[in-house]
Amino acid sequence: MTPLPPFPHSPILRFAITLACLGASAAWVSAGETEWPQFRGPTGMGISQAANVPVKWSATEGVAWSVEVPGKGWSSPVLSKGRLYLTSAVAPADGGDTTLHALCLDAKDGHVLWDTEVLKPDAGKVAAMHRKNSPASATPIVTNDRLYVHFGHMGTAALDLAGQVLWRQTELAYPPTHGNGGSPVLLGDELIFSADGQKDPAVIALDAKTGALRWKTPRNSPAKKQFSFSTPLVIQVGGAQQVISPGPGFVGAYDPKDGRELWRVGYGEGYSVVPRPVYAHGLLYLSSGFDKATFYAIKPDGAAGDATATNVAWTASKGAPHTASAAVVGDEVYYVSDAGIATCANAATGEVYWNERLGGDFSASPVVVGDRLYFQNETGVGYVVKAGKTYELLATNELGEKSLASPAVADGALYIRTEGHLWKIGK
Repeated sequence: MTPLPPFPHSPILRFAITLACLGASAAWVSAGETEWPQFRGPTGMGISQAANVPVKWSATEGVAWSVEVPGKGWSSPVLSKGRLYLTSAVAPADGGDTTLHALCLDAKDGHVLWDTEVLKPDAGKVAAMHRKNSPASATPIVTNDRLYVHFGHMGTAALDLAGQVLWRQTELAYPPTHGNGGSPVLLGDELIFSADGQKDPAVIALDAKTGALRWKTPRNSPAKKQFSFSTPLVIQVGGAQQVISPGPGFVGAYDPKDGRELWRVGYGEGYSVVPRPVYAHGLLYLSSGFDKATFYAIKPDGAAGDATATNVAWTASKGAPHTASAAVVGDEVYYVSDAGIATCANAATGEVYWNERLGGDFSASPVVVGDRLYFQNETGVGYVVKAGKTYELLATNELGEKSLASPAVADGALYIRTEGHLWKIGK
């Protein structure tokens, strides 16, 4: 295999190249701002250019504020123009029907600015849930004037930033397994997400202005189990955009104009795929899902049809994640298994530099700030690790409350959702 050129070590240059690869909106990353508008931030890959982000904290130290969040949900917070947005499922104390909500909070003090009931799904749809899931697990997307919220098989909606619902789309129901999980991606005027349920899995694009169906592409998966929960990633290959969406049995690339499948790489019977792909060094990094995960590095350039035999650069099985997405810093790729084994490997070749047990189980995806990686385990313990070929743990930080959501990052702050609270770590 021809060696790939080294990735720039300058964080600013590295970030600019990443944005160029993704075609990211300038409105999301304007000078002097640290927006976090979607799952895993501006690039969708967990990378932040924020300054003065804390390294050490606890439930009683280094906390700017902590507020109770009504209802339940594992959607991650998103941030724009000093406001935080997230979703939640609220079940009345008297045992009435669960309602699905969008919330807006002031990032300065955590004060709830508005709380809008978006959907009131049938009780049977809400009940179809894994013990680690919630009815509100998909992360919203915020733009300059809209908030998009997605609840999988229960529906999708758009709101203005004052909390008024602009449209609802509830006609694309499908039979779920374990509930919903994957978040959408916004590309131009399309809102794209996977709909991988018990049967007939598909990738779907909605008109972002109206909620109308643009296209729906069947997976045509050979896997025995048809469900997955991954969030798509948009990349540019040869000057053209591709929507990368891992699903049951394979990862597919789709033409955003019409949903046509461009290529696929198969991974056997892999199902319940959760991690969002990462794109760097001309390679896609992703996992194959249950029952035994394999970590893949795939070259999308030149891929066509079934590219399983031709476009896989390398694979790794030890420590491969089932749930958390990977992160790339410089020339290394980092990932953490559900059992808490963190790995640093050469991004081009897969050579492993270190495997270290962080402790606990992991569902949240790590974020990168400068030369630091932030990992959050399911009991609310945050591990800060210095990026590099030699393992260096900088801090272990305990909040003492269950946490499956991935954090949001801003200048001087981390925003972490736990089972009952939203925390601002910082000043």
